[in-house]
Amino acid sequence: MPAPRRTALYTGSFDPLTFGHLDVIRQGGELFDRLVIGIGTHPGKAPLLTLDERKALILGAVAALRPAPSCAFEAVGFDGLAVDAAREVGAGAILRGLRDGADFDYEAQMAGMNAAMAPEIRTVFVPAAVGLRHISASLVRQIASLGGDISEFAPAESAAALKLALERKRTAPKP
Repeated sequence: MPAPRRTALYTGSFDPLTFGHLDVIRQGGELFDRLVIGIGTHPGKAPLLTLDERKALILGAVAALRPAPSCAFEAVGFDGLAVDAAREVGAGAILRGLRDGADFDYEAQMAGMNAAMAPEIRTVFVPAAVGLRHISASLVRQIASLGGDISEFAPAESAAALKLALERKRTAPKP
């Protein structure tokens, strides 16, 4: 009888996909047989990149991971609770990256709430690589929106997509 596939869900907005996200995805690929990257939507936030753009950027970036893990990667959109999304995709774990102590405090609280709602789903934390701990998608968006170079923080495809999205926003008719 084959061993059961170990599936995890890694959630975020991925607006844009950063090298920090890719580090967590790479680590998850080494730990799990299947990693579903859940692109969350939040009613209070308006992403710059469309869901389809974020899916394409994620799948393109994971295809280029080296060494290629033997993990199957998927990208899906979801709205609602992460535990519900985890159940939907058959995940037994939620993968979370930690940059610092503040992340740990927040993520530990979330893990506790998730465990209360879905005790069958574990939360697995992975530490960010030392050289990536300062990267956050919100700071990358802010730097890009002010015309700064984000090539040190995000893959080239992600940076280009963000630049186009910012241009779309600038030229969109005002309501």
